[in-house]
Amino acid sequence: MILLTGTAFMLSAIVLFGVAVILPKSPGVPLDRRRPYQPADSSLTRFAGSASGAVHGFLTRRNVRLFNREELENAGLRTSQAEFFILVIAGAFVSALIGVIAGGLLLGILFFILAPFVAKFVLRFRTGKRRAKFDEQLGDTLQLLSGGLRAGHSILRAIDAAATESVSPTAEEMRRIITETSLGRELQVSLNDTAERMRSEDFVWIAQAIQINREVGGNLAEVLDQVNETIRERSEIKGHIKSLAAEGKFSGYILMALPFGITTMLMVVNPGYMNVMFTHPLGWAMIAASAVLMTIGGLWMRKIIDLKF
Repeated sequence: MILLTGTAFMLSAIVLFGVAVILPKSPGVPLDRRRPYQPADSSLTRFAGSASGAVHGFLTRRNVRLFNREELENAGLRTSQAEFFILVIAGAFVSALIGVIAGGLLLGILFFILAPFVAKFVLRFRTGKRRAKFDEQLGDTLQLLSGGLRAGHSILRAIDAAATESVSPTAEEMRRIITETSLGRELQVSLNDTAERMRSEDFVWIAQAIQINREVGGNLAEVLDQVNETIRERSEIKGHIKSLAAEGKFSGYILMALPFGITTMLMVVNPGYMNVMFTHPLGWAMIAASAVLMTIGGLWMRKIIDLKF
């Protein structure tokens, strides 16, 4: 009886082992259900990615630096050189198509050639606007830094708090300083690079004040308050100078546009009156002399009203 019972248990164990190991398992959880949800890329996204990779490889092999990373970062753009190059090419083709429809093939070619220059102008405009905004936010940035120092934080922690509380572009630049220092770069080097990248003389003062305090000690919060007061006074003086120079700039714009306006009006009112200017050699000489004199006068007036402070 005992032998029969032991044999039954052994047979049952063999059967269970076969069911558990030999027989196929039940289907497990699919792999896509065990990973976080990732939306599938569209065909346009995949095409744009492959095109960007191809353009990046071409620019890298040819060592082309038409729109380098520094220019894009200074303009506040988060695109790569290849992506921006694709946008410029697309804009050039669209502009050429508009030019062909509006004025013919020559105008379309002209629009296509002007597209990279327009892109450069847009980058410089955005860069200048971003730098001016950074200078405007320096007062609030210094208040955040001095407040963090008075609360007992270190200068790095105060810069981190300023990055959190500020808005773009100050937040981006402060966060970049924190990232660089966390990777082992010297704080003074990061501050100087930021001042050079933003072309801010006021931020140079801030970097120098922090460096002097790290070398000789003292109350950095009070030093930053004094620097903040100086910067605010300089900003007020800048505003007065800009308001006084605005009249001269507006007069310069009017004087530069006046000859073109008068010429256009005469050509519309009496077209035959201006024909001699464009057909006679004396008229050509007068046009050339006028262009030279206007260029000299414009540069001279720009030098007068472009005040350095």
